[in-house]
Amino acid sequence: QVHVVESGGGLVQAGGSLRLSCAASGITLRISTMAWYRQAPGKQRELVASISSGGNTNYAESVTGRFTISRDNARNTVYLQMNSLKPEDTANYLCKQYDILRRQDYWGKGTLVTVSS
Repeated sequence: QVHVVESGGGLVQAGGSLRLSCAASGITLRISTMAWYRQAPGKQRELVASISSGGNTNYAESVTGRFTISRDNARNTVYLQMNSLKPEDTANYLCKQYDILRRQDYWGKGTLVTVSS
C-alpha cells in the first residue's frame, strides 16, 4: 500500500560524503514529518534528523554542522546529505514518513552506511 525505500548507502572513508534518499510511494499520500534514524550494531536507534512539513529541521548534536536534511514534497522524498563522515556514523539508516491521510508512520528497511577509518 505505502512503500518507503531508502537508497544511497555504502562504504566510504572517514571524511567522505554520502547522500541518502528516501522515497515514499502510494496512492494519495499526504506526508507531513519526514525523518532519518540510524541504528548501529548493538546500539539503540537514534533520531538523526527530522524535517517538518513547513521545512523546520532538527538534528542530533552529533551530526549538527555535518548533515543536512531536505525534502521534495512533490516526490514525497527526503534526503540526507552527509559530509565529513566519521566511523561513529556507521549504522543502518532508516527513513520514516508520516502520512496524514492514513494517520500512520511508514518506515523503510534502511540503507547501510559504513565509514572506514
